[in-house]
Amino acid sequence: MGVTYDNTEKKFVFDFEHDGAEDIVSLTGGGYHVEAFGKCFYYGYEFSRQVESSVRTAFIQYVKFTETLQDTPELTHFIKKAIDNLDKQINLYNYDLVVMPESSSKVNQYMLRYIYRFAQPTLRKMELVKALPSNISFDMDAYEQSYLNDVLENGRPRYTEAQKAEAKKSINAMLDLIHQKDYFTIARDVKKSRFRPYMMQFLKFKTSTDEELCATIRQQNILIIDDVTTSGSTLNEVLRTLRILNEDNEITIFSLIGRKDLMAEAM
Repeated sequence: MGVTYDNTEKKFVFDFEHDGAEDIVSLTGGGYHVEAFGKCFYYGYEFSRQVESSVRTAFIQYVKFTETLQDTPELTHFIKKAIDNLDKQINLYNYDLVVMPESSSKVNQYMLRYIYRFAQPTLRKMELVKALPSNISFDMDAYEQSYLNDVLENGRPRYTEAQKAEAKKSINAMLDLIHQKDYFTIARDVKKSRFRPYMMQFLKFKTSTDEELCATIRQQNILIIDDVTTSGSTLNEVLRTLRILNEDNEITIFSLIGRKDLMAEAM
């Protein structure tokens, strides 16, 4: 199937039965796997190479910002066709968690509702996943009680005030690194090192919601959905965090409209 643009009527025409030379966007058929994402990126439709940028932009706006999808049967059919095709490739029943961006697009919400016909996954927002490293805090009180305030057999403090201050300075520097870069990479790297007790025992999520999200990601198969993927940079960032948390389960990305070469720009 494909979509053409009627330049006279200034509208998009959907043909769900045939492909044509004038199609501006077409169903990908068997799906496409992007090697840079570990063969886990699928997209439903791709723009043809000859389509003008103004028409491409207009179609993206039409897809993302149509006011009432329920009153636009050709657009809902357009979405359903892509989800049906995805289900044939991956079996949506196998996925327990859906990660979706926070956006004004109604397409994402509609895709999720349609996915619920195949399975009942838990929903989490991309922004929550991206924020996980910045939501790590350090329990300094417990650290001081367990280590810094330790005393020797003669009753004297094990550490001087200067040594305590230096330790706290190092911890704060570590927190800055965690928040700016990636806590999960750091935690993985120290898993077998002598610093593991200091890393894992006193680093805490700020809220129970963050902790539960982390646990959920570790345990479940995950589907990331987005309406239109242009550069792939946000998806790449989210996937990197997910992959570090979940090395064993299936993680799949699906975009309603995507590009074969988008990861070359995102990596």
